[in-house]
Amino acid sequence: MRMWICLHLRSLPLEAIRPSWSEPGPYVLIEQDHVLTATRKAIAAGVRPAMRRNGVATIAPEVIMLDRDLQKESIALNVITMTLLRFTPEVTHTDDFCVLMDVTASLALFGGPGAICRQIHACIRTLGFTVTMGAAPTAMAAWLLSRAPDNNPAIRARRAIQAGTMERYLNCLPVLLLPSANAYAEWLQGIGCNTIGQLRQLPRAGLQRRTNKRLLEAIDKAYGLAPELFEWIKAPLTFSARLETHDRIEHTEALLFGSHRLLLQLLGWLVSLQKAVSCFVLFLEHERGRAAIAPTRIEIALAEPAWHEDHLIHLLKERLGRIELTAPVIALRLEVIQLADMLPPTHALFPEPGGSPEDHNRLLELLVARLGKDNVLTLSPLADHRPERANCWVSVATQCPRQNVYHGDFERPFWLLEKPIPLLVRDNRPFYGSALKMIKGPERIESGWYDDAMVARDYYIAQGNDATCYWVYLERTSDPCWFLHGLFA
Repeated sequence: MRMWICLHLRSLPLEAIRPSWSEPGPYVLIEQDHVLTATRKAIAAGVRPAMRRNGVATIAPEVIMLDRDLQKESIALNVITMTLLRFTPEVTHTDDFCVLMDVTASLALFGGPGAICRQIHACIRTLGFTVTMGAAPTAMAAWLLSRAPDNNPAIRARRAIQAGTMERYLNCLPVLLLPSANAYAEWLQGIGCNTIGQLRQLPRAGLQRRTNKRLLEAIDKAYGLAPELFEWIKAPLTFSARLETHDRIEHTEALLFGSHRLLLQLLGWLVSLQKAVSCFVLFLEHERGRAAIAPTRIEIALAEPAWHEDHLIHLLKERLGRIELTAPVIALRLEVIQLADMLPPTHALFPEPGGSPEDHNRLLELLVARLGKDNVLTLSPLADHRPERANCWVSVATQCPRQNVYHGDFERPFWLLEKPIPLLVRDNRPFYGSALKMIKGPERIESGWYDDAMVARDYYIAQGNDATCYWVYLERTSDPCWFLHGLFA
């Protein structure tokens, strides 16, 4: 059984200008000098749809009037469709502020019909839009359910999973919900045909003569008797998203909500292309014009490509917490710098008790975001035979590629002393707590002639009376002497 979800964004013209998460207020949207839509506070003040601009100013002077912006509506619709691509690649939108999704193949992945509907609703709410959701086995039925009256007692929910439930819900919906039926509203009312179920019971041949073919096609599509064809949204090959803050933001804590909205778009884009992000940049835009200030750049490089919402939000939150704003922020812009292929998760038969490599990389990324990349260091090997110079500390974010250093078949200790300890010699044997017995070696190292730090040593693995192993060497000079250089675990 297929499942379609329709999102009716009836407040999109207003929320494209003032999202639902912005500061609430009595707003009205004006188109051609008349009220197109209004918020609840504006309606409570006496504003009604189709009211003229002067009338609004007269009865409710505190109401803020905003002019409709078709460009912002188009941008808002693209933001929504881009975000929803994380749930399914089959997403499209209509001219009446509706978004259609075929989630049939995604149900098992997101935990079933109820779970996927809740997650989609949460994403739309985070983006700042109000939505009415309908779900059904056909796209037309989902579209009709999303527009069903709120006071219809026959519909317990706008979600019909089974075909029988869908048919029962459709039968009790008002017939004028069908766009092609509006032209015949007076005739349908005159014959007592008020619901889609009653319309469907009329003789088909007579109905076709008195109406048109589009009305019958809409009924057939709603009940699954005719095919439905759509052109799906395609994600662009590059990603760049921008969000105006509507107010001058002076504290980084207030930027996290807008940044979350940008990340939701990024995640939808990544999933649609089956990619993961390795590095992205968040730009905090400041004043423009004569007093223009260069945007603040926040670059986040990941130790491992990722596409998980919680992880990316956590990293961004840590980085924003360390930023001191030099000027108020008026817009945010997110750009992707580096991508990688999205690899499926691997599951070992016996999981590592200390965590997976992915857990280790996420910990490093979190530490870098919290402390800064120059304050989180890791050892990196160097091509030098001298043990004290065979590695160095480098930033985990700028770690150089590993160099292959060959040390033969010799064993090296885990713990190397910062400064070798001179050893006593008793009975021609080095002494450290007890006389040491050489059990392996020597490993001869002669190096450093090129940087005036020449060493000439013979390294041994020595063992004490308590079976503790040490890494010692004999300095081959005119006066040979023994040194302790490392300890074995």
